[in-house]
Amino acid sequence: MNADLHIHTCLSPCGDLDMSPRNIIRIAKERGLQMIAITDHNSTRNVQVCMALGEQEGVYVIPGCEVNTREEVHTLCYFPHLQAVEAFQSYLDERMTNLKNDPDRFGYQVAVDENDNIIYEEERSLFMSIEDDIEGVAEQVHRLGGIFVPAHIDRPKNSLLSQLGFIPFDLEYEALEISKATTPGEFVKKHPELEGKRFLQSSDAHYPEDIARAYTRFEMEELSWEGFTDALFHSRFETCPVEAGRYAGGGLPRGDVQYKQEIGDD
Repeated sequence: MNADLHIHTCLSPCGDLDMSPRNIIRIAKERGLQMIAITDHNSTRNVQVCMALGEQEGVYVIPGCEVNTREEVHTLCYFPHLQAVEAFQSYLDERMTNLKNDPDRFGYQVAVDENDNIIYEEERSLFMSIEDDIEGVAEQVHRLGGIFVPAHIDRPKNSLLSQLGFIPFDLEYEALEISKATTPGEFVKKHPELEGKRFLQSSDAHYPEDIARAYTRFEMEELSWEGFTDALFHSRFETCPVEAGRYAGGGLPRGDVQYKQEIGDD
């Protein structure tokens, strides 16, 4: 199953308004993705509509969020069902920085319905960090039965390594995400202390053309949360960056795998 687990909708700051749930599901299907995760910055208010549209089109949508922690570290949070997402949204609302968004600078932050009609505008800036640290976010995600993944750890800004310089030894996480700019093999050469960790790769798409620019291929027995977590925990997946300009209406290439996970169960 081809999965892009880091996609932003029109709700995210700096996201394109063309990143409506309907467009995302259509493009994901066109490009051969069977599974995606919706991970808007500090909000989950476009998750439910994406899940509904995905179900109609045969694309499994994992409800998620990209949280900016107090340390300015971006982290991916994935959840098993909508009840967990609703509880997590309440957690976020209580910890949001009360700074108004500047649409001229960061764009509008809107939630839409299945027909792309705007139903909500978030006036608080989703660009800012929340009032909780990375350990607190991870604890809340796990309390709700979710998966916690520090995002794009190879980047020089807003990554765990750029902000802290190391990975806290007591931080509980299920995998680490790298951007499309590298591969797990290349990254581990620079950070040998992370040998044996699980690495996911996704697009971090804010614009339609970026969807599936990098993805992860899972060996899953069923397209479900249970299938996803089983493949993740048993390391049955491989990362697949895609060359620029590869998409002109075609699907994902096959046999383009750059790195296969070679770690045991833990």
